[in-house]
Amino acid sequence: MEHVSTAPSPVPEAPPDYAPAVPDMDAGPARSHLFYQSRHRRPLLDRAKGVHMWDVAGKRYLDGSSGAMVSNIGHSDPVVLEAMRAQMEKSTFGYRLHFENAPAEHLARLVAELSPEGMDRVFFVSGGSEAVESCLKLARQYALAIGEATRFKVISRYPSYHGATLGALALTGYTTMTAPFAPMMHEMPKIPAPTCYLDRDGLTMEERGRRYADMLEAEILRQGPETVLAFIMEPVGGASTGALVAPDSYYPRIREICDYYGVLLIHDEVMTGAGRTGRFLASEHWDLKPDLMALSKGFAAGYAPLGAMVASDKMVEAVMEHGGFIHGYTYAGNPLACAAGLAVLRETVRRDLPGNAAHIGDLLKARLEGLKERFAFIGDVRGKGLLLAVELVADRDTMDPLPPENMAAARLVDLAYDRGLIIYWRRTRGGYVGDHVMVCPPLILTEPEIEEIMGPLEESLAVLERELGFAGGGTL
Repeated sequence: MEHVSTAPSPVPEAPPDYAPAVPDMDAGPARSHLFYQSRHRRPLLDRAKGVHMWDVAGKRYLDGSSGAMVSNIGHSDPVVLEAMRAQMEKSTFGYRLHFENAPAEHLARLVAELSPEGMDRVFFVSGGSEAVESCLKLARQYALAIGEATRFKVISRYPSYHGATLGALALTGYTTMTAPFAPMMHEMPKIPAPTCYLDRDGLTMEERGRRYADMLEAEILRQGPETVLAFIMEPVGGASTGALVAPDSYYPRIREICDYYGVLLIHDEVMTGAGRTGRFLASEHWDLKPDLMALSKGFAAGYAPLGAMVASDKMVEAVMEHGGFIHGYTYAGNPLACAAGLAVLRETVRRDLPGNAAHIGDLLKARLEGLKERFAFIGDVRGKGLLLAVELVADRDTMDPLPPENMAAARLVDLAYDRGLIIYWRRTRGGYVGDHVMVCPPLILTEPEIEEIMGPLEESLAVLERELGFAGGGTL
């Protein structure tokens, strides 16, 4: 028999004059092979520390939006970096079907301790969209497990944002993001978000809160209670509504309606969780307990892609008894990501960053409200902790939005960026009209650093005021 060698083939040597094309990352903007939402370019990032970031030209920026409301504990925290280095020496990946790993176990235990009583089962994911998708799939499989197969509809709010995957997008109430994909997904029912600050109806805020909550009951009845699986909401609005806080009366009424009709309450705490609003969870402001919860963003604070679904033992065990959870991701429970997340949460608790967010947030919010005295086109300042937003309007009395073609919020972001301040903008009213900017710095912000926000922001507003044609503090 002819002998067949099993030795690997030798790797051919590169020609003597061969040199791989390595781009000079310090040379400034060249043609990029990356693409994201648009052609808009920004400087190359060099480094980041605490609340500050530097580009390769040496210009310093204050991260006044924590990226996209992610960097809760700031950049390059030495405790987190050391935890990640230690884990990298041991393992960076272990597939969940082959091994359990200590960082994931310890992080799940800490999340359970920080969550409402009874919510003690954790499923790790890589981001917010995956966390929301996981909630939807567990909710549906739970309904099947308990014999309620007719329940599949998930009611959400308009405006809202719950993620970019088709499942999460079906819940999202933000027309510019959802319209192109409408034929590809099963769009879910919506009720109005509690934008009580826009109402001119003679009711008190508490009465308005109950009125908006009662819209959920009306929609459940319209859809047929036997078909409604869940209601999903952000306890404090994110970028789609600009840190919207409902009146206190809204929250217990929502819980009451869900309980009465057997509808699961899902809290999207992707942006609000991990201390951003001044409590570890935004739901704690109203002593609310959801049935399912999605976490991400500040959960690992940008140190690694990580998120989580948190559920009750009752729900999980019912699904397990019914054949198991038909869902999963390759990187679920990744040891390196969980080591980063564990260090982030431990530092969040040890340094009481939710408490700092509450204290510094009150000071910053008061300064932002003070800007309304100078700038007539600031219609509202709102939020909790260090999840804050400023809404720009054409007329403060009527709250009419600025002409959308002005792109006022986007322009304000660019003006602030030029002055070394990073903030974040979105359309307030469904994606097409309305302007707001988010001011959401890391939870480690100090009182002196508030001045680094206010100075560039006030200068930028003054430029925008002139560009918009506001004269003498009046309307447009």
